[in-house]
Amino acid sequence: LDGPITHYKQYPPNVSKIYSYFECRRKKGSQFSEVVFFGLQYLLKKYLTGPVITEEKIQEAKLFYQMHFKQAVFDEEGWRKVLEKHDGRLPIRIKAVPEGRIIPRGNVLFTVENTDPSFYWLTNYIETMLVQMWYPITVATVSREFKKILARHLKATSGSLEGLDLKLHDFGYRGVSSQESAALGGAAHLVNFCSTDTVAGLLMAQRYYSCPMAGFSIPAAEHSTIISWGRTREKEAFERVLDQFSSGPVSVVSDSYDIFNACKHIWGDKLKERVMERSQDSCLVIRPDSGDPAETLIEVIKILEECFGCSLNAMGFKVLPSYLRIIQGDGIDLTSKLSDEGWSAENIFFGCGSALLQKLNRDTLSCAFKCSYVETNGKGMDVYKQPVTDPSKGSKRGRLSLRRNSDGFIETVERGAGKPEEDLLVTVFENGSLMHEYSLEEIRKNARLRDDEMDHTPHNQEAELLHNHIINGLH
Repeated sequence: LDGPITHYKQYPPNVSKIYSYFECRRKKGSQFSEVVFFGLQYLLKKYLTGPVITEEKIQEAKLFYQMHFKQAVFDEEGWRKVLEKHDGRLPIRIKAVPEGRIIPRGNVLFTVENTDPSFYWLTNYIETMLVQMWYPITVATVSREFKKILARHLKATSGSLEGLDLKLHDFGYRGVSSQESAALGGAAHLVNFCSTDTVAGLLMAQRYYSCPMAGFSIPAAEHSTIISWGRTREKEAFERVLDQFSSGPVSVVSDSYDIFNACKHIWGDKLKERVMERSQDSCLVIRPDSGDPAETLIEVIKILEECFGCSLNAMGFKVLPSYLRIIQGDGIDLTSKLSDEGWSAENIFFGCGSALLQKLNRDTLSCAFKCSYVETNGKGMDVYKQPVTDPSKGSKRGRLSLRRNSDGFIETVERGAGKPEEDLLVTVFENGSLMHEYSLEEIRKNARLRDDEMDHTPHNQEAELLHNHIINGLH
């Protein structure tokens, strides 16, 4: 990491402790008022646990930074002391919110401090890596906001939440910047849903969060497998998919040429009997994949109703026969248009690509890592920043703890005034060892939707407008 290389030369003399914290700052008018804490365990396990400093690495870094800065600024002596005194393990303590917990913006999410006075410079040395926590936190948060919308519509139009955790499918693997992004973002989505094509996320959940299989998918046709039959043989292409996957659901992209013709004349006529002999457990999921999502979806569902009929559910909304469903590649905001037209959310699955995993950045939730407390000559001092040009960038002071106050609200207690027994922060890392592990199962429990998040209320309709911004990538 480039930045911190020279910091050890810059701190005041006789410093023995640097204590810093990470938060998602409050932002007026943001559509996100709370965040899902997720992903720290992966970073700790992969990069920080065990003996991470070796003599080879020290020599390599010394040479590298000599070339990079064109002067000798690398703290060879400091690192060698870590190697000798601590066996190459980092004398650092990290306390953090339990993974999966829902925390209002503006609260401390984790704190970092050195445990050996000689290594005060380590705290902010690992800042760059720890600030990358913005990514899994943001994906888990956005995914959960999607879940709130889907839960509200599903409950309002079907009377139950059955199948909610399969309603949003992660299609984002190809849309992210790297394998590691796919793994982190894919796993973050799996905190809220069990539906994904992002294998890297499943592997991360397995290796780092002890979940043997965190998500599921179904066989699905893709444009190449349809158009390779040629334009005149689309029916044969569809039929082949039905033959090959006669049991279990199957998804077929149907807009290679003309989605409306495919629904009316191929699925709704030539292959109608083949479709009708399938069951709820082996349903055909038709996928439109182009055009204006709202217009296309409404038109497609009307054509399918004409060809296959529909029934009314207990809430009075229309449902296609159980052997037929639609998956819409983007546009979760369409759920309200569907219900306006009398259709239940049961008919549709949604897929989400870059809006879920890539259309976001560190500013989406204003993630920041700041120093709040130092000890010099054995005396503690609360420190903070307060830029005159931007009050919103002011930082917290002193040692921090997180508690639920008497009104039930979560709040951060500053200046070391918190009671240890009330502190919600858990020591997860100390001196090179992982102190506490979370399974994906526990994390999912922590992140469950609350009852008040699933009601259709005027307040939630305002939230809906904001959610449409999220979906359209206008963070």
